Amino acid sequence: MPAELVLPEGFVPEDPPDPPAVPRDAATVMLVRDTDRGVEVFLQRRVTGMAFAGGMTVFPGGGVDQRDVDAAVAWHGPDPDWWGHRFGCAPALARALVCAAVRETFEESGVLLAGPGPGSVVADARPYHDARAALVARELSLADFLADAGLVLRADLLRPWANWVTPAEEPRRYDTRFFLAALPEGQHADGATTEADRVHWQRPADALADWQRGDCALMPPTWVTLSDLADHDTVASAMAADRTLDKIIPKVVRDGGVVRVVLPEER
Repeated sequence: MPAELVLPEGFVPEDPPDPPAVPRDAATVMLVRDTDRGVEVFLQRRVTGMAFAGGMTVFPGGGVDQRDVDAAVAWHGPDPDWWGHRFGCAPALARALVCAAVRETFEESGVLLAGPGPGSVVADARPYHDARAALVARELSLADFLADAGLVLRADLLRPWANWVTPAEEPRRYDTRFFLAALPEGQHADGATTEADRVHWQRPADALADWQRGDCALMPPTWVTLSDLADHDTVASAMAADRTLDKIIPKVVRDGGVVRVVLPEER
């Protein structure tokens, strides 16, 4: 990673927790679409002052909710055993991660990776506005929402991409599985979330150029993911990528008054 990729002042405490915090399981989704200029990815700038990653430009995502474990979710696509093998975890956790990926994507962007049947996906998610609000408020579980709406979770629309764990030096830690998904035809990603003050579609290379100019702040996993996505000219190419999913656990180092994250192979 570039030397300029440093963490904001105060992002990591001077005295790291001892013992380190236990990482919370989480899922994040890179929504991508094809354009005349190449692949674009959906990005959000998190509200400044949030407990984790405030002010950072990120992908939609969040922690696994206990109700994401519900085995009653109507499901189409690779089964939890397959996802567990890819992410190196138990099938029950793998199911919860996929459910969290679909739920968080819907909550934070309004994009719903589900359909009335195994071979279909909703063309317009706006009729489910009330359910989206209830999911955000934790008044409704994903399983109950899909059952009430007669929808099937489309696990086949997701691809496993990476697995990053927050460094042990940070007080809030996440074991985050990164997923890739193409924006379903007819659906629109929006900014109707209290967690972001700006959303936009952008080519990965342009997002990296914005970061280089100081126009946005990126965490190391986001920077690396954007760099990887920039290698693909089409959504189909990215979706077909054969990804290695080793757990990446960076380390925080202090260097001349700045704090940066170092990957294992860079130590």
